[in-house]
Amino acid sequence: MDHLDSESTDCLSKVDPVMRRLIRDIGPFTLKPRIRRSPFESLTRAIAYQQLHDKAAESILKRFIALFPGRRFPRPDDLLAVNMRTVRKAGFSRPKIVALRDLAAKTLDGTVPTNRMIGQLTDEEIIERLIEVRGIGRWTVEMLLIFQLGRPDVLPVDDFGVRNGFRIAYGSGSMPTPKQVLRYGERWKPYRTTASWYLWRAADRRKGTMEVF
Repeated sequence: MDHLDSESTDCLSKVDPVMRRLIRDIGPFTLKPRIRRSPFESLTRAIAYQQLHDKAAESILKRFIALFPGRRFPRPDDLLAVNMRTVRKAGFSRPKIVALRDLAAKTLDGTVPTNRMIGQLTDEEIIERLIEVRGIGRWTVEMLLIFQLGRPDVLPVDDFGVRNGFRIAYGSGSMPTPKQVLRYGERWKPYRTTASWYLWRAADRRKGTMEVF
């Protein structure tokens, strides 16, 4: 672990004995953000994965990227230059195509920030701007904050895995509400991303592999 990872787990261990046990049992915090992806690419991928199994979404993305030879990933203006019928053949549904075009337009008009710009915004500012895109909700942006930007204090309380991990780790008889997790999680500040990761891992030990953004 680097210094920040050690600092976050040390802090969580001091303020919460359940987290201390989770950290001891699970081991080091190993989340590595995908910092090379632009917000446009990350959100395009998020739209592709909505309501689909991973393999199906990945196949659609491969066909989609193949529509733009010479590009590692299309740019917003590339997407807007292609007609909907062509994108539809790649496997995207009509609602998702509308969402993709809105994402491209809002990237070009600056609503969706570039990598350089997004680093100057707070978590809530990023959420407020990105949920303006059709088909993008708070949970999707929180996944971007964690898995692309590596923001240290994100607690996605609407995430089933986080809530289920909380239920398992803290021995709750029933699934906690988002408000209950949010309230309890106040003690984890400013390292709620690390706490979320350990809750995912707690759930992961019961069911299989953890899904990531």
